[in-house]
Amino acid sequence: MTSIKKTSKVSAKQIEEYRGQLLSWYDSHQREVPWRVCSGEKPDPYKVWLSEIMCQQTTVQAVKAYYAKFLDLWPTVHDLASAKQEDVMAAWAGLGYYARARNLHKCAQIVSQELGGAFPDTQEELKKLPGIGDYTSAAISAIAFNKPSIVVDGNVERVMARFFAIQEPLPGSKKQLKDLASIFYQDFDHRPGDLAQSFMDLGAGICIPKAPRCMLCPLRENCQGLVQGIAGALPKKDKKKTRPQKYGHIYWIENEQGQVLFHKRPDKGLLGGMVGLPTTVWETTKPAHSKELKILQSVKEPVHHVFTHFDLSLTLHHADTHQSAMREGHFWDNPENQSTALPSVFKKAFAVFHS
Repeated sequence: MTSIKKTSKVSAKQIEEYRGQLLSWYDSHQREVPWRVCSGEKPDPYKVWLSEIMCQQTTVQAVKAYYAKFLDLWPTVHDLASAKQEDVMAAWAGLGYYARARNLHKCAQIVSQELGGAFPDTQEELKKLPGIGDYTSAAISAIAFNKPSIVVDGNVERVMARFFAIQEPLPGSKKQLKDLASIFYQDFDHRPGDLAQSFMDLGAGICIPKAPRCMLCPLRENCQGLVQGIAGALPKKDKKKTRPQKYGHIYWIENEQGQVLFHKRPDKGLLGGMVGLPTTVWETTKPAHSKELKILQSVKEPVHHVFTHFDLSLTLHHADTHQSAMREGHFWDNPENQSTALPSVFKKAFAVFHS
């Protein structure tokens, strides 16, 4: 236990006490989310995996409806593995970070076809599967299989930064915060899944980013951030770089049958594998129109969308083209057939064009 004292200046006995306080709080105040099981029930690894993939970089509230939809469409990993990729991508539309959906489908196929439908129960084996990294493998092994794992997401980082009053800004402090979290998780095999979820719930409901509810926190008496009066200012973060601005044109093209031209984007790259409306490339200066198009009418107000690494402004145009000029991946369809499966940026443009 020398490493615990060296890292955090608290004893193993104190860590055990804090852990007990947290779990006692969790037993009475845990969040009700559809993928959690009642005490005594055995978690379904498929449901745990599905929820963890969906919750990557996405809020629980936003995930709930998608989680229910996926389970309704594909109740088991075998069902998901047998689904068409375009159906999986369409069901995922609007949730963002679409590489997750592609990896979800690939992972389901591997588990179904190569592993007999059984997910691995160790982090090492889980990380060999598409879309499963360090955090997700730890969460699945702890929650689904009750294995001691160091589960650290943004909520846990925030709790650790405040509890130990860590002043170094993120992301530079990530390793230190994970080391501090590890002293709670290390070799704890009694309720590792509940411990992981208790930290998540504490960060999501009490130790929230702004105006933390410290007086409701089960760890408040020993929280150094609270003692020092700086909890609300932690964790510190390096100043974010300004996202670059990109521009493009997007087109609404109808044929004589009232069908609209859509584009299935390449599997690799941004919004890979998703269906959208035809666009130009997205560049830091406004690109030229395609020479194969005839612009019929332009919409004055552009559509704006924020991606993780850049802001996008798309100018909308009603246009015309010739069937012979259609490029690979483009196809005609009735607009109502595709409207619900479009990613958010295309839904915004679709709503303007189709209004």
